[in-house]
Amino acid sequence: MTDAPRVYGSDGDADSGPEPGHDYRELVGGPLDGQLLDTTGWTDDMLTGGAYLITPLSAYGPGGRADYAPAPGQIEGPFVWEGDVP
Repeated sequence: MTDAPRVYGSDGDADSGPEPGHDYRELVGGPLDGQLLDTTGWTDDMLTGGAYLITPLSAYGPGGRADYAPAPGQIEGPFVWEGDVP
């Protein structure tokens, strides 16, 4: 049995895996490593800019954010952790 990666923001629900027809980016490194971010409907500008994602495991404690962005030139690839922000 293979466990599907957890989707960011799913709060550990039983049905927290990816859904058909959605676009996802894997989160690599940092406090959300291995989770998937649902980027369905994101524009190229949004994908290029990445995301600040709330996490209880941030260096700034609960409510801090982890900065994830695509590696340069890899808009189709995973979002890589760039550090924590308040």
